[in-house]
Amino acid sequence: MRSQTTLRTTVSIEGVGLHSGHPVVAHFRPAPPDHGLVFYRVDHPETPIPARLESASSFDYATTLSSRGVSIGTVEHALSAALGVGLDNCRIEIEGPEVPILDGSALPFVRLFHAAGFERQGMPVRRLPLPGPVEVSRHDRFLSYRPDGPGLTITYEIDFPHPAVGRQDMTVSVRPEDYAARIAPARTFGFARDVEALRARGLARGGSLHNAVVLDETGIVSGPLRFRDEFVRHKILDLLGDLALLGRPLEGHIHARKAGHALHIEFARALASLRELAPAAGGGRESPAAGAREIRASAN
Repeated sequence: MRSQTTLRTTVSIEGVGLHSGHPVVAHFRPAPPDHGLVFYRVDHPETPIPARLESASSFDYATTLSSRGVSIGTVEHALSAALGVGLDNCRIEIEGPEVPILDGSALPFVRLFHAAGFERQGMPVRRLPLPGPVEVSRHDRFLSYRPDGPGLTITYEIDFPHPAVGRQDMTVSVRPEDYAARIAPARTFGFARDVEALRARGLARGGSLHNAVVLDETGIVSGPLRFRDEFVRHKILDLLGDLALLGRPLEGHIHARKAGHALHIEFARALASLRELAPAAGGGRESPAAGAREIRASAN
């Protein structure tokens, strides 16, 4: 069992908000053991917004966290990077309404965290103990979990009726070195035909060909892909960012098909509810219970 980790020093990064279009600066600061990942807006410094499921408030083309009327949007890429590299404790201060989109991937955050360096803390990481399988589904979209450890493995499938995307699937073991090389560089993507409607709703005002993979009806208009299957890799990136809201690392195998932020959060909440069935084992270590019941949920 590894020790909890924080940053050695404060690091900052600036960019534009994907949906607000406003300039944003994000500061990532060291934090004590068991602090977790906690956001603050600098214009509301008295209101912590923990990166936990109870803070998740909306999932409209991004994940937004809220506490006592204060919100921070587009948190998933920074949270994905933290989970991917094993950053457990951090105070994240945001000058603006959302985390900057940067290049549309998690790679700038990974590089920023490595530039700060990591400090091992005295307390061990407490992994999330789950006693059995979980599945949530909505028509042909689903996520399932099986407690097959050690470590976390994700299989993700997507299917978009577009010549540049189509059917893609990937299985990856979530380890820091694999995450940094195979998942973090994958950029968010969207369709040019949707931009006008999104902006009419106050979304995607900071989106550009420089911070997203943009597709028209026949191909990609924003330059070459970083991976042939960059689209499914980014879906894994987003899922990890949403799973970070569990607040503790997870071991097992997750299989996802055609999901999105809303279903990711529903799935994470199902996982959290199953955790309540897991008894504590001797020596303070929690372990799965044999023969525990399966949780299934479906939505129309």
